[in-house]
Amino acid sequence: MKLGVNIDHVAVLREAREVNDPDILQALYVACENGAQQITIHLREDRRHIQDVDVKNILMHSKLPVNLECSINKEILDIVSELQPHRATLVPEKRQEVTTEGGLDVFGLSSEISYAIEQLHDSLIPVSLFVDPTIEAMEQTKDLGAEMVELHTGHFSNLFAMLNSSLPYSNHSVKELELSRTELSTQLEESIEQIKLSAIHAHKLGLEVAAGHGLNYHNVHEMMKIKEITELNIGQSIIARSVFTGLAEAIKEMKRLTRR
Repeated sequence: MKLGVNIDHVAVLREAREVNDPDILQALYVACENGAQQITIHLREDRRHIQDVDVKNILMHSKLPVNLECSINKEILDIVSELQPHRATLVPEKRQEVTTEGGLDVFGLSSEISYAIEQLHDSLIPVSLFVDPTIEAMEQTKDLGAEMVELHTGHFSNLFAMLNSSLPYSNHSVKELELSRTELSTQLEESIEQIKLSAIHAHKLGLEVAAGHGLNYHNVHEMMKIKEITELNIGQSIIARSVFTGLAEAIKEMKRLTRR
């Protein structure tokens, strides 16, 4: 299992005070030296964390492949095409959202996504699509010409947290999932099965399969059971753990959990 470490949240801390501390390049070096096999970053349209100069510097100094998440906005695509990361992952993006809320609409935005993939391929950049785990989305991802799919695990992660953590008793409880434990358990099992079936189908179609969003030290074992998933991209939980253990140990611990 390849572990991609998303270091966006290091930049979130930096931008909160508008200083260069913590240094995103120091986070890059620590990740490279402590078990990460890929660096993942997201260049958002509103530049709320990663900046253009960060992407340039990370691409220049990273000894690991860089997976650059981005929207299908033309301005962003032009920047990505010029910078030429090792891979571009197309994701949905809303200015008002706290974090990515769902998978890319590969049906409603098929023409725009097709154009984006064509532009990135012209720059010799492999493309992954970040989509909800459905059989239909796997087939559409293949038809659009992407080489890889990343399964959005946000719904699974929310269900797992509402069932197995203190989330329901916090200010961040997921209102639509304030259900009985029996119903949460049923929905969680269904979500895991949906991810598994989507991964199997994507693999049969010849797509490389990754997963990400909301994965953490408590729920990642469920993804490890699905052999068709060969890559995980994890960020927030690693950076959160690093507050208490340091970034190096946080990455090493996640690496231990994702070792097959």
